[in-house]
Amino acid sequence: MAALRDSDVMLPLLYSLGAGALVGLEREFQGKPAGLRTHTLVCFASALMTLVGLRMDEWTAQLPLGTQIVSDMARMPHAILTGIGFLGAGVIFREGATVQGLTTAASLWLTAALGIVFGAGLLELGVIGTAVALTVLVLLRLVQRVLPPKPELRVEIAVKIDDGYDAAQLASTLASQGLHIASMSIEEDRATGLRRYRILASETKRPVDAAGLIQALHKIGALQEVAISPLEHNPDAGR
Repeated sequence: MAALRDSDVMLPLLYSLGAGALVGLEREFQGKPAGLRTHTLVCFASALMTLVGLRMDEWTAQLPLGTQIVSDMARMPHAILTGIGFLGAGVIFREGATVQGLTTAASLWLTAALGIVFGAGLLELGVIGTAVALTVLVLLRLVQRVLPPKPELRVEIAVKIDDGYDAAQLASTLASQGLHIASMSIEEDRATGLRRYRILASETKRPVDAAGLIQALHKIGALQEVAISPLEHNPDAGR
């Protein structure tokens, strides 16, 4: 009961519960593997362990005579953040050509840091950190929706030079499949009579239908070669 009435103990713990719940709630709404309970527990545990380290003088221990204790308050936060690295690694996974879970791993690491800040009694700093975290996770997600889409596919085709098929027709074909050309390079090989287009394309309306795209490209009478491959980048911009 005395501990429950001790504001130096209870306020950091209550603030850590609130901060972890707010960050975890955002991740829960996004359907991520580490959500409300995980973030709340991480923040609370970090604050709890930080308080344990700071209140070492209250520990009950029987030590041999002449024992010297060297206290380094930086060790506990260092140990907490190192341990969180293993938890963060558990939410990062590869799906096809992309990596998912990086933002959730970062939010876990930040939640642990917030718990340490609250546990150290820096309540105002912890509140500011929580507000910034929610701003990044929520508001910047809205900003990303108005940014140009990232290229998702690399499309390489070769057509006969003499057939008159040009870049405008190719752009129209890709647009009919919901793709926007982000960049294009053109190379002509007079020895083989082929013009090669190398394109980075992003989706505009729907997930890319690779099979449908191949069929549309095969309708090009001048087509000689075609290759489609996903780009190795991280679209986790808030995943």
